[in-house]
Amino acid sequence: MTMLSFEKKYRVRGGTLIGGDLFDFWVGPFYVGFFGVTTMFFTLLGTALIIYGASQGPTWNIWQISIAPPDLKYGLGLAPLMEGGLWQIITVCAIGAFSSWALREVEICRKLGMGYHVPFAFSVAILAYVTLVVVRPVLLGAWGHGFPYGIFSHLDWVSNVGYQYLHFHYNPAHMIAVTFFFTTTFALALHGSLILSATNPKAGEAVKTAEHENTFFRDFIGYSIGALGIHRLGLFLALSAAFWSAVCIVISGPFWTRSWPEWWGWWLDLPIWR
Repeated sequence: MTMLSFEKKYRVRGGTLIGGDLFDFWVGPFYVGFFGVTTMFFTLLGTALIIYGASQGPTWNIWQISIAPPDLKYGLGLAPLMEGGLWQIITVCAIGAFSSWALREVEICRKLGMGYHVPFAFSVAILAYVTLVVVRPVLLGAWGHGFPYGIFSHLDWVSNVGYQYLHFHYNPAHMIAVTFFFTTTFALALHGSLILSATNPKAGEAVKTAEHENTFFRDFIGYSIGALGIHRLGLFLALSAAFWSAVCIVISGPFWTRSWPEWWGWWLDLPIWR
């Protein structure tokens, strides 16, 4: 089905949060709106600043380019441009771009007369990012606790934070987050494989229906969550993974400063061992 065959059903006026008809316009098949404009502004500015920061560095190697946060000595204050100030401005641009995109999604939902589950889901991902670069650094008292913008430098930061708490995988919130991440991929892999097997039968066989799909899982695990249910479950699992990943990092440092294996000392003190 081509875009034009159903475009009239969703290309409707109204639903804007800011700007009214002034910003209620499209570029080709894409709705722009006020927040589409702000998204482009923050995205282009942030990208330009990253390129500028790379031009001031020692390399153009895409793997080694890094925009570092300010030194811890600057605390929560503004740092000189080339000593972390660039990172601060880029962070503002990133939050502005992500938030604008979520609000643009809200406007599209209003146009279509649908719920806000899509922008809400994206907001959970934004929350995870803001937790890393704003909430945790503020709780620790310095922007320098944020992660650098770079590929290898970011991976180094993740590794160093993990070793800082000896065994980060003993963090209980991290355990929950990882469990949700793997459960998400498992559940959606089951769903995807079922859809592919139903819609791509062997030569000469008919395409299977939803009842065939439900019957398969009732025979396989004794229960079928249904076509709508699997998408709700997938959304819940994915959002839970992002939420608990934010929790696991925000409690490391601000609320727990020792190694994570020590946290499990309560287990050894349970009365059942005595």
